Amino acid sequence: MLILTRKVGQAIIIGEDIEIKILEIVDGQIKLGITAPKNISVLRKELIEIKGENLKAASVNKEVLSKLENFIKNAKVNAKYIDIYSENKR
Repeated sequence: MLILTRKVGQAIIIGEDIEIKILEIVDGQIKLGITAPKNISVLRKELIEIKGENLKAASVNKEVLSKLENFIKNAKVNAKYIDIYSENKR
């Protein structure tokens, strides 16, 4: 890891075409300006981490889904049987 000290207005260059400039420092927060080609994705790390967590949470276990579908189908069949059975008892 490269560690640098920069002041407001100073910048660093990554490769030939990515510039990160210190725009402002207020109460321990640093405002950065990033200039990069359009084909380079620039994202905050926490957004990438959250995306991974969201994908994991949204994924469906197909075996569990299949069991749930069977349970619902069986519940409908059983409910119809109970209705028919109750009507015949009357």
